[in-house]
Amino acid sequence: MPQFDDRERAFENKFAHDEEMKFRSIARRNKLVGLWAAKLLGKEDDEADAYAMEVVRIDFSGPGHEDVIRKLADDLGPRTDEAEIRAKMEECLAVAKDQLMREVD
Repeated sequence: MPQFDDRERAFENKFAHDEEMKFRSIARRNKLVGLWAAKLLGKEDDEADAYAMEVVRIDFSGPGHEDVIRKLADDLGPRTDEAEIRAKMEECLAVAKDQLMREVD
């Protein structure tokens, strides 16, 4: 039985780690896409960082990422469209995952 308990504990630890990495990569993605949007809005330095953190926080308002897309679409208006926002979010997610993997190594 100890072998089963060890395997169960290992599975639980892996699941917890995977969920933490997923959370961190989504938060990082939101920050990166927030910095992209801030640049389109003409924000720089501290103002851009504050805007990016606002984008990160908005994701906690509901499940999924539609709340982030709505905020960015509302804030950016005619500067971009929803398809470009979604594409940028996918691009930023890949970058975020890569950054996190490099930090772990």
